[in-house]
Amino acid sequence: MSSQTLVQKTAFAISWVGSSVIQFFRGFIEATGKMMIFFNESVRLIFAKPSRFPEIIKHMEFIGNQSIWIICLTGGFTGLALSFQIYLGFKMFNAVNMVGPVVALGITRELGPVLTGLIVAARAGGAMAARLGTMRVNEQIDALEVMGVNTKQYLISPRMVAAFICMPLLTAVFDFVAMMGSWFLCVRLVQLDEAIFWQKIRDMIEVKHINEGLFKGAVFGIFFALICTYRGFNTTGGAKGVGEATNQGVVQSMVMIIILDYFLTNLIRVYYSLSGIS
Repeated sequence: MSSQTLVQKTAFAISWVGSSVIQFFRGFIEATGKMMIFFNESVRLIFAKPSRFPEIIKHMEFIGNQSIWIICLTGGFTGLALSFQIYLGFKMFNAVNMVGPVVALGITRELGPVLTGLIVAARAGGAMAARLGTMRVNEQIDALEVMGVNTKQYLISPRMVAAFICMPLLTAVFDFVAMMGSWFLCVRLVQLDEAIFWQKIRDMIEVKHINEGLFKGAVFGIFFALICTYRGFNTTGGAKGVGEATNQGVVQSMVMIIILDYFLTNLIRVYYSLSGIS
């Protein structure tokens, strides 16, 4: 291979990589912009007439009430598994009495909101995207618009409000059940002192730690509702498009929750620092 051919191929590869990166970021910025416009319109319509309060209650029942059992199941086993792993590690340093507060901190600040967000995004968010996508490809949304119904106010805004309200409540349920799982393992199975278990938790856990997790849960609820409703509302391509929109909505919601958790954790630390909260 001549040196001139090698230079040409290298230049072509660099050009292809460069154009691909530019195209990716251009598509990302365009999609983010459209989603923010969609979000702005939907939030503004929450307070518009006529009131959609019955729709909000209906979606709260679907997102919150119908997610309770899966949240309890995963919360209980998360508390058991996490406590057992921490117990095995702390046992080597004769620090088993610290299992309870360490689990409580991890659950209330990180695992509670993140796992609740991932589970509810997969269950309720996927259903939102599939439902709206099916309505779009069956032209039901078009029919509502022809009848003069503001489809964003009727279909999108109530789902966002319901997710915003339900997620902190589900996070609180997850935290409580996970701690019951931790108590069962530490006190009933490995025979730690129950009084010391609860006293250590009371010494280390503050209200701000619980509020931090509940705040994250509310933010995660807004984001997964936004992503899933946006994907479902803009579905194209028939039944195949509904499947793709549902898959995109769930995957993007779950990735966004994990990324957001990192940034929210740091923003909360900065807020505590600026507010003088130790």
